[in-house]
This record gives sequence, C-alpha cells and structure tokens, in this order.
Amino acid sequence: MTINQIVRNTVERLKAEGKVWTPDVYTQTFCMEAKKAGVQVEDCSGIDRFTILLDKKTIEEVKQYRVRTTAELIRFLISKMSRLNPSEATMLVEVLSALSRAMAQSIDILHNPDASVLAKKTITILDAQGGRSQLELLKQAWENFLSVYDDTFLMKLSSFGDVDRANLKKTVEGLERVQGTSTSNDYSKIASFLIMGLSPSIAPKMDDELAALARKVNDNPEYISHNTFENEIKTAIALRITLDKKSVNEMIRSLDTLLGKLSAQLIDLIERSDMSSVEIKEIKKDLESLGSEKTSDFKTAHKRLYTIASALEEKVEGLSKDLKCHNEQVIQMGAKITELEEELAQATHASREDFLTKLYNKRALDEFMAHKEADFDRHGRTYCIAMFDLDHFKKVNDTYGHEAGDMVLRAFARILKDEGRANDIIGRFGGEEFLVILGDTTLEGAKIFANKVREHVEEAHFMYQEKRINLSVSAGIAQRDMYSSLGSTIVGADEQLYTAKKKGRNRVEPA
Repeated sequence: MTINQIVRNTVERLKAEGKVWTPDVYTQTFCMEAKKAGVQVEDCSGIDRFTILLDKKTIEEVKQYRVRTTAELIRFLISKMSRLNPSEATMLVEVLSALSRAMAQSIDILHNPDASVLAKKTITILDAQGGRSQLELLKQAWENFLSVYDDTFLMKLSSFGDVDRANLKKTVEGLERVQGTSTSNDYSKIASFLIMGLSPSIAPKMDDELAALARKVNDNPEYISHNTFENEIKTAIALRITLDKKSVNEMIRSLDTLLGKLSAQLIDLIERSDMSSVEIKEIKKDLESLGSEKTSDFKTAHKRLYTIASALEEKVEGLSKDLKCHNEQVIQMGAKITELEEELAQATHASREDFLTKLYNKRALDEFMAHKEADFDRHGRTYCIAMFDLDHFKKVNDTYGHEAGDMVLRAFARILKDEGRANDIIGRFGGEEFLVILGDTTLEGAKIFANKVREHVEEAHFMYQEKRINLSVSAGIAQRDMYSSLGSTIVGADEQLYTAKKKGRNRVEPA
C-alpha cells in the first residue's frame, strides 16, 4: 500500500469519527493507519528515535514526565536546558578533566591493590553520575595516592634479577630464570644458618636428635629440599625449645632458693633497722656460702646477688635520713587522701541526685525510707508518704515537646521545695511521679501540705516559648502506722493517688 492510499484512509477515518483535524490528531490517526497497513514510517516512530541519543538519567526523566510526542519532548528538553547552571556545568567539566588526568597517571604505574580499589570506586561514582562534591573528593583521593606512592620497594628484588619498574611481567620472568639457576651452593649457605639455629641458646649442649639432623644437613645441604625435611625441622625446633625451657627451669629453681633466703633476711633487716649494718654482713656471708655450694653454671648469678648485698650495706646507713624525708611525703599523701575523700563524698551525692530536677532519685529515696522505717521500729515515730503525679503530663510532651516537659518537671520540683519543710525528704520517684517523706507528720498534716502544693501548681504560670501551659497535680497520702509494712504504705499512697486520678484529678486523697 502506498503513502497516498494511507493518507486517503486517514482522511476517511477522521470524517467517520468526526474528530477535529488538529496536527496531533491527524498524526496519531495516520500512524495508526500506517501500522495497520504494515508500513513503517519514520515520523511514526515517536520520540524513541530521539531518546536513544540521550543519557540514562534524561531517559528516566522523560519516562517519569510521560513525554509521548515530539513536541512534548522538545518542550521538555528546552525546559531542562533552561534550568542548567552554565557556571556549574563548566566547573563539573573541569573537575572531570582533572579526575581523568589523575586516573591516567595512576593507571600508568598501576601495580598496587590500593590503586585498584580506588579505580573501582571511581568507576562506580562515574556510572552513578556523582555530583561535584563527590568528584572533588575522588580527585583529591587520586592526587593523594600519586603524592605518597613509592615503588622503590621493587628494588628489593634486584638481588634476584633485573628490575624493570615499567614492566612488572618482564621483572617476574627474570626472577623465575634466576630461580632456575640455583645450585647446591645456595643450599650450603642456608644449611649453615639452620645448623646454627638448631643449637640451643640456653641449654649447655645439643640433644642427640638435634645433633643427628645437623650432621645430616651439613653432609648433604640439598636435603633441605626434600619433602620430609619440613616435618623434621618442626620436630627439631620443638625439641630445641624444650631443652632451653628445661635449663631455664633449673636455673630458676636455684635462683628462687637464693632470692628466697635473701628476701627473708632483707625483711628481717627492715624490721630491725637499728642492726642493719650487721644484718647486711650476715647476708653477704650467707650468699658467699650459698655460692660455694652451687654448680659453676650459676657463678654469674651469685656474683650479681653478692654485688646487691654490698650495695645494700652502703645504702642502709642513709635509710633513717630517707625515712625523715619520706615523712613529708606521707603528710602530703594524707592531704591528698582527705581531698579524695571529699571528692568521693561529692560523687556519692551525685549518684543519689536526679540529673533533671536536682531532687533525690529513687535510690536515695529508698535509703531514706529505710532509715525512717528503722526509726519507726525502734521508737514508734510515725511518718507519712505523699505521692504526686502531674495530670495529663503526656499531653504536654505531645503538644509542646520534651523540652517543655523537662521545664515543667524542673518547675514542679521547685514548688515542692518551696512548700516543703527543711526536714522533709523530696525526690523524683520516676517519670512525672514524685514522692515526699514527711517525718513526724499525721495524715491531716500531710493533706495540708499536699493541698498547698496542689494550689500552688494550679495558680502557677508555666511558660514555654511565650505560651502558658495550664497544669494540675493529683496526690495520694498514706500514714505509716495505718499499714503493716513500709511496702504496703507505699502501695497505699499509690492507690490513693489512683483514686484521686479516677475522681477527676487535681485532688488530694484521702480527702
């Protein structure tokens, strides 16, 4: 079918459907007729022939904005171009250029795993079309690599062959050829070192097994290359270590005997400092007699111990003077101990203080209640426990934030201190719940105190960021002698608090 026939079919279809003949409607109908007739028309391929020329990111944006016609694509591209920042694009090109140059220089000397990792990271960022800041950091990383890279370590291979820094493959092949030319002379050098290594460093002589292996290696240096040699050398090393350990243990036992006697006499000397000179001479005599009884292997050790005794004889005369000097240090240490005790007391106080309200924490409250309970058991002195809970406190946090909530808790703590007596114990029991221990107070007196606190909270102006927060508080009171134990008294106060909440809040129970 010809194009003219497709045009006629298009006109007839438009007339039959009664559509308005706009260019877009005509193009759409024409392409449908062409597709129906099996004729491929370039203009009907839509925007696909153009989008294949774009980068992946732009293609995704075209799909996201559902661009379907050529006109829409042109408008989209014009809009995108108008949004570009020419100066930023120029800087991006400069960064990419510098980055490419650094990569090229690094790849030119590439035989380092760090460079490989950096190259992979570069490719990843380029594929993801990273921004300017990422490219700048990447460029700096490459420049740092170039500035610190040092390939002089390759010259360590020069004793095995020629080193070509520009061609590692050539260098390695040369090393292989050097290895292939090794002779029995090389094994002879290694054998001599091995024989020296097999000799114990502490034990007086070599074991028979070690001596046999040493002779075998000395007579036939190439025996080192045999498969069985590895296991034999491991066994020999273990045996050599065992011999040295045995000799060390023998020496230690003998030295321990000497040092034990010396230590005992030195301790006795210190306890009887007025006879120090005589005692030191006795130590010297004992060491001399001990030295004559031991084997010649320990002459050096005995001589050193004898030298120590001689030095002690000279130093002991100045011991009393040193003790006088040290007395001042003891006084200073006493002052330091006093200072540390004060710091410990401060730390103990801090461990009993609530970090937010600066009231006593639950741990401190438990200690105070234990003291009150002991006083109650011994002398029958009753006391009351008052538990307070801020009404709808969660709403404060949810509405104004936790900073506002913390401000409210601190303000309420100040109210409790203002209304409390000097001997009342006030603390934060947990969350928005507070507990007050009222010593030598009846239930009626406790209710008067709790109502003062409640009225104070009701009249107070809690301000946060120039906004007033209206608050109220509920309280539960319990008198100790009305309950069987301290625990039941606390539970009783908590139950009364629950009753106050249940009856509408802003109350004190029992009423």
